Amino acid sequence: MNTKLHAIADANGRPLSFFMTAGQVSDYTGAAALLDDMPKAQWLLGDRGYDVDWFRDALQAKGIQPCIPGRRSRNEPIRYDKRRYRRRSRIEIMFGRLKDWRGVATRYDRCPTAFFSAIALAATVIFWL
Repeated sequence: MNTKLHAIADANGRPLSFFMTAGQVSDYTGAAALLDDMPKAQWLLGDRGYDVDWFRDALQAKGIQPCIPGRRSRNEPIRYDKRRYRRRSRIEIMFGRLKDWRGVATRYDRCPTAFFSAIALAATVIFWL
């Protein structure tokens, strides 16, 4: 079973919102689902999987500046703040800390609801308690 976990995190790398999709589903689906849960922020740091024009436009309509590198298949390159993009490592560290929990890392739960609950429990204990 293969899944992708999409997350919104604050500036300190603490998760605020999660969305889980099937592994073969595009990252655009996760972006669209989390767009309504987006808190007020100045910047959004995302990886190349979230590089699509409608998502950039939706972020700018909310007053959020996207810091997302362009896909390699793009005809014209996208400019982004490389210095600010390095701070995305906080989000990668957040996912690494979630995987410190054995049940999350090995995915013992076959039911997506139970697995998502384990992720929410781990995030609450690690980051918010």
